[in-house]
Amino acid sequence: MKTIKNLTLISLITLFLTSCVSVRVTSDYDSQTDFSQYKTFAFYKKGIDKSKISDLDKKRILRAIESELIAKGMTKSNKPDVLVSIFAKSQKHVNVYNNNNWYPHYYGAYWQNNYSNYVEGTLLIDLIDSKGKTLLWQGVGKGALSASKKVEKKEARINEFVAEIMAVYPPTK
Repeated sequence: MKTIKNLTLISLITLFLTSCVSVRVTSDYDSQTDFSQYKTFAFYKKGIDKSKISDLDKKRILRAIESELIAKGMTKSNKPDVLVSIFAKSQKHVNVYNNNNWYPHYYGAYWQNNYSNYVEGTLLIDLIDSKGKTLLWQGVGKGALSASKKVEKKEARINEFVAEIMAVYPPTK
């Protein structure tokens, strides 16, 4: 019986850890838009400046977006068809796992709980028509952020977020 409980706990922890690796992506768009007409882009400074993340992370995100859009055949321009804006936020999460093990102790019995902490990040990427200033497409990615203090790991996680979000652009009808 104890083995089954331990296997269940290990399975739950493994599921949690692997779910932290992935980025959950959703997107929304104007279904009346012909996205093939948009060939050039620029970053929308006014929108990006409102995002309350570090300037270093903003640079990392913008570099990743630029790379993804160029890979899709778009060109960065001073007279863009599309403006790109971002918004990012984070939230701390605490998970409590009760493995239902009862341990007798000299001073009484106790239940053992396991805890895990992580920070979930949300990144929104907006593509805005530069002429009408209307939102054309929005991609949203959610997932655990890297707890590592190493810049390389942080950059890799940001690149993963952006790549997953931009994988659903342009939308297919």
